[in-house]
Amino acid sequence: MFLIRHAETSTPDVFHGAESDVGLSPWGERQARLLADHLATSGAEAVYCSGMRRAIATATPIAEALGLAPIVVPELHERRIGSLSGRGREEGWGVYEASKRAWIAGDLEFTHPGGESYAAIGRRVLPIFDDLRERHPGGRFVVVAHGIVIRVALLGLLADHTPADFDRIAIDFASINELARVQDGWKAEALNVVVAPSPARPVA
Repeated sequence: MFLIRHAETSTPDVFHGAESDVGLSPWGERQARLLADHLATSGAEAVYCSGMRRAIATATPIAEALGLAPIVVPELHERRIGSLSGRGREEGWGVYEASKRAWIAGDLEFTHPGGESYAAIGRRVLPIFDDLRERHPGGRFVVVAHGIVIRVALLGLLADHTPADFDRIAIDFASINELARVQDGWKAEALNVVVAPSPARPVA
């Protein structure tokens, strides 16, 4: 499985949750094409993405390079972040940090008012990956999703990781996390491989 974060957004220094359906920057569009070139010979048999513009715009060239059409899974949307959506990095970082600290400490239901907790994200997205694992026994498929969703997915899918590792996993724009199927789940082959580094500092 290739679990990929969408490419750079049109406003990369702003928090974008499920409430903020922005597209890609010109550099993000370039990143998406480079991802497509990189994965064209991967043998992936399907490309899935959330229904958000930034995910679809990243997944579409990848799917086209593979001779496929992207399959939208609406439940893969980014974390709901309420009033944090659209706020700048400096303004909103403290709110985000408070949630991260709680999750790392084990309080997975914690969130700010209007936000979605770690546990709620897991309940929403992990069953999707269980379904895809059954649908693709060889594990050769692509999923284009969002930063926090990918962190929660990786920490739930990889046996050697826990929520305490949340801050140890980097998920840059247009980064590829390659997972191989094993008997009882998944193992990481490569994490956060960036084909085209973004000049902007990524925001979750």
